[in-house]
Amino acid sequence: MNKDYLIYKLADKVKTSSRIDSSLFKKYGVKRGLRNEDGSGVLVGLTNISNVVGYKRQEDGTLTPVEGKLFYRGYELNDLVAPLFAENRYGFEEIAYLLLSGELPDKEELESFRELLYTNMPLDHRAMVHIIDLEGSNIMNILARCVLEMYTFDENPEDVSRDNLMRQSIELIAKFPTIIAYAYNCYRHSVQGKGLHIRHPQENLSLAENFLYMLKNDYTPMDAQMLDLLLITQAEHGGGNNSTFTVRVTSSSKTDTYSSIAAGIGSLKGRLHGGANIMVADMFTHLREVIKNWDDDAEIDAYLMKMLKKEAYDGTGLIYGLGHAVYTLSDPRAVNLKKMAGELAKEKGRTKEYDFLCKVEERGIKCITEHRKSQRPICANLDFYSGFIYEMIGIPRELYTPIFAMARIVGWCAHRIEELNFEDRRIIRPAYMNVFGERKYVGIEER
Repeated sequence: MNKDYLIYKLADKVKTSSRIDSSLFKKYGVKRGLRNEDGSGVLVGLTNISNVVGYKRQEDGTLTPVEGKLFYRGYELNDLVAPLFAENRYGFEEIAYLLLSGELPDKEELESFRELLYTNMPLDHRAMVHIIDLEGSNIMNILARCVLEMYTFDENPEDVSRDNLMRQSIELIAKFPTIIAYAYNCYRHSVQGKGLHIRHPQENLSLAENFLYMLKNDYTPMDAQMLDLLLITQAEHGGGNNSTFTVRVTSSSKTDTYSSIAAGIGSLKGRLHGGANIMVADMFTHLREVIKNWDDDAEIDAYLMKMLKKEAYDGTGLIYGLGHAVYTLSDPRAVNLKKMAGELAKEKGRTKEYDFLCKVEERGIKCITEHRKSQRPICANLDFYSGFIYEMIGIPRELYTPIFAMARIVGWCAHRIEELNFEDRRIIRPAYMNVFGERKYVGIEER
């Protein structure tokens, strides 16, 4: 039998073998995607790390939409971010310390932590050669392979003691910017035929500044400040998001840190998760081209409705960047980024594009509500403005999701440490119900 035909035949059988009657989920009380019918997540664990608030549950069990709030170790995100701008300083390192330890650092602790991160930013020569030798156009895959490679450079890769977990976490947080910057510059050289530039991290720079320096050298103070805010905003988002849950599930088996983090990277890469920022950026580029009058609500509405009806753009029926699993009235991350995107747009001379993006947000929410005939509030999420910010900073799209990983590695490590250290831990093992039924075996000659 022809091999290509066999693959086709096997794949065709999947249409039948993978079909599960939708009514069975309700019959057996199965929470698809670990989500309740009201859209809230199924409670599967407890954490001290962060809290994502988008609704209030009433005594009768119903949900009331509220303005979104995000708490890191009990501190509201806005309260952590506001002083950074007031004092004109970078804050990602401070937030990383908070998420890892549970407490905000004093000046001495913060300075020592920054020095510790810097000393761990440079890569081993073998790791640098490995990145140069890696081939491929997807930086997330290269990042995952590099993380797995770090296992071989670690003298105690399987040790899950608190001291060793913290050491591994700090090394990963510090090395992610270097790996990503080097990987992109190698990709730019090998795939795009551009010059190869390898710049080593500088001691006097913040993590955000170092990344921009290693990536492209030319950046403004506002560029670095915006990247710092993006890193803070994306550092953590509860234990239930897909990638963090992946890290907790794999950690519960007591696998090594590098295997667990590589699994998280694989999850984040997906376009329904970390890859969504690229989808928003591509969509916005498309809308800028097809909509002639950016101030015409009727023209914008007409095209967005065509998108929702799967008659335009990519045929998915989605307006990327609008809607969230938890947030209802607002996503606090998007609120912060929208404000800062406006300030950055003024510096870059791109206020018309910014105003158009705000218009798409406004009209998109209206169109989704009308199309779905839903009473559940819709808001812009983190991804709606992040891509535009990256674009204004001069960061290529190939790096949008890797930068998300560069931020979220902090949350992943905090959750892994917690998963391996709370007293009543056990391996995460939910159940699937078989609905196929039983069959009698038929010998090969009778088939």
